[in-house]
Amino acid sequence: MRQTETELAQVLRTGPFHLALRTALSVRGLPLQRVQHHLAHRGVKLGVTSLSYWQQGVRRPRRAESLRAVAALEEVLALPDDSLLRLLRDGDAPAEGERPAGRSYRSLMEASGSVERLLAAMESPVDGGLHTVGHQERVRIGARRELAGRTSRHVVRAHRDGVDRYLAVHRGDPDCDPSRIAVRALENCRTGRVRWDGDVGVLVAELLFDTRLRSGETYLFGYGFDDGTAGASGEYVRGFTFGGGQYVLQVGFDEAALPVRCRRFAQASAGAARGARGDLTLTGRHRTVHLVEEGVAPGLIGIDWDWE
Repeated sequence: MRQTETELAQVLRTGPFHLALRTALSVRGLPLQRVQHHLAHRGVKLGVTSLSYWQQGVRRPRRAESLRAVAALEEVLALPDDSLLRLLRDGDAPAEGERPAGRSYRSLMEASGSVERLLAAMESPVDGGLHTVGHQERVRIGARRELAGRTSRHVVRAHRDGVDRYLAVHRGDPDCDPSRIAVRALENCRTGRVRWDGDVGVLVAELLFDTRLRSGETYLFGYGFDDGTAGASGEYVRGFTFGGGQYVLQVGFDEAALPVRCRRFAQASAGAARGARGDLTLTGRHRTVHLVEEGVAPGLIGIDWDWE
């Protein structure tokens, strides 16, 4: 759903830059390829990838030619002069390779203390030096209505030198048995150490890369968890400690266990009220629902469903 002129005027006053740009693109209804075409007619060469990164908050225009492109963007998007450039001067976003603004595990999940203890036992800092550029996740709900498993195809960017691993956190449903959950390294990684806390149903898996990343470099890898150890599942929630990037979540249901209603939601923190509610239609043949979040903010995003 497109955002309104009122929302655009508000975010042009308050920022941040990437949200203002994304809102302007939404209100004007211009795809990135069309914006690139308009810029080229004004003598400005800018790739669609750069535009995408700017409006996701993954990168920030800083160089002289990038700032000239931003000035041209104001014209293409029919924005007040200096409205986007002012937000850049206000210093509202990090430069490429810098650590973006983030949130703690404590604000995202009730079992944060357990996660932090598991990370400490693996001698890993809470900030692993990576933030998400793109993440596609598929969740499988089995015939017993259980969380059967999930797989991820994940693109990350390093915001410090020397990063060579990712720590994936899996939170099962109540009464799950993390000692029986299998970790699968699917693409461009291998499984390292695995630790869990059976009292709260949390598992942390170390996924080792084939290279050490330098600050600003990206890496694509895939992994999964086979669960199926708990009872009926009613939701799947993904927490983001860092903002920026695209997130796609698909939940698929066994033909023998179909929900009567599915909804998407977002939360600022684990204790906050759920907002951004929206009904999702279950596809007939594939029995799936999905959501797409173009510019993830730190917090929680998920899908829940009713069985009766």
